[in-house]
Amino acid sequence: MSKYTEDHEWLDIEGHTAVVGITAHAQDALGDVVFVDLPEIGASFAQKDVAGVVESVKAAADVYMPVGGKIVEVNEALRADPSLANSDPMGAGWFFKVELSEPAQIEGLLDEAAYARLAT
Repeated sequence: MSKYTEDHEWLDIEGHTAVVGITAHAQDALGDVVFVDLPEIGASFAQKDVAGVVESVKAAADVYMPVGGKIVEVNEALRADPSLANSDPMGAGWFFKVELSEPAQIEGLLDEAAYARLAT
């Protein structure tokens, strides 16, 4: 199941874990991504906490935690090659995986249709 935030993060949810990244819309607005600051594995965040930073040739932007939880994996390939966020933001350019501490928060996120309306 995929969900989206108003801050332009996407989540791909499987059970009690979610893969998180920035949307194609966010990537388009940022331009060429040149650096990512990813959270530490094992760190816990509340919903809407800043969990990372993405820097592009145009600007730097915070990556917000879409749901509360604990970081269980980060995308080391993205750290090594931030351009993955440009070429495949909704796939190979994912940022981190989070173990959900409050799965009910998912219900407050946007579905694809609602996000598409927001992003246009």
